[in-house]
Amino acid sequence: MLTTPDDATLAERLAARTLELVDVASESRDEVGLAAHVLSVLGQAGVAVRDAGDTCVVAECGAAEGPLVILAGHLDTVPAQDNRPGRRDAEAVHGLGASDMKAALAVMIETALLLRDASKRVTLCFFGREELGIADSALTPLLARDAALRAADFALVMEPTDNVMQGGCLGNVNATWTFHGRSGHSGRPWLADNAISHAAHGIAALHAVPVERVRFDGLEFAEVATVTKIAGGIAENVVPDEVRCHVNYRYAPGRSAAAAEERIRELCAHPQSSLEIFSNAPSGAVAVTHPLAQELIAAGGLAVAPKQAWTPVAEFALAGVPAVNFGPGDPAYAHRRDELVRVDALVRSARTLEAFLCSS
Repeated sequence: MLTTPDDATLAERLAARTLELVDVASESRDEVGLAAHVLSVLGQAGVAVRDAGDTCVVAECGAAEGPLVILAGHLDTVPAQDNRPGRRDAEAVHGLGASDMKAALAVMIETALLLRDASKRVTLCFFGREELGIADSALTPLLARDAALRAADFALVMEPTDNVMQGGCLGNVNATWTFHGRSGHSGRPWLADNAISHAAHGIAALHAVPVERVRFDGLEFAEVATVTKIAGGIAENVVPDEVRCHVNYRYAPGRSAAAAEERIRELCAHPQSSLEIFSNAPSGAVAVTHPLAQELIAAGGLAVAPKQAWTPVAEFALAGVPAVNFGPGDPAYAHRRDELVRVDALVRSARTLEAFLCSS
């Protein structure tokens, strides 16, 4: 149980802690200050906590025996949009990272400070650089060097889910799609070969591809490819010979990384183009039928949905730890200038964890 008996007191603690964390700058690659702050808060309260290196902080609480559950959260945020410092009102905490994911960090910290009579061993795992993708994430190296974390029975990645359990996660391929032509004078375009025209046809063809709906372990994921950046042109009077696009492909659990690369090459097979894949974060396994996932569902009366994004669930899966997404933030507010988290969502998340971690 949590030693704070009433929801009003718990709400005040969680909202105050969230605002405190929002006001500590922690954009990706600048998480050192927040890591030190988390280490200090937990250490001064007598929680067993250690600096795990490379912006990572690991703490232990809960029972002396029983299944080991990891509560995981990333310290970093996207860049500020004139939304720090944060602010509070009666219903919400506003500011950079409030939803993704300072709210979850606040729930993790307050759970460690207040939890008593748990039936499960609990490890809190704070890490940096999640917003930069798997190649830069501090979590994968941490899991590689910490055998105790790899031995966990289950992990809750406390990404924004609005207190819904979200299973699995999409794989994430990023590639440069280059369209080729021949430069020439814009007054005599028939003597050139306009790369912009090729790009227009290729992008339109990709846009016309229907969303691919894939069911995996009872959940439906959407596979989509999208052009997110485009650049080209030499001068106002020159037909360009090259246009470069960034294309992002999201693929469902059950499709291998190699198969995903094959699929994006099929989708981008324009005859006047080439494709260079520069990153591929694998999809994450759906673990909603795991006994501990079922316990969590029962503890909070949780709805279950697919995770239509990439999350560190994939990193835990690669390390052999079954994991699901569950957190207080609302995905609709993540990365927004007007980012916020509702105070009642903070309380519900903490009470759900309380019921789960103390259930026999």
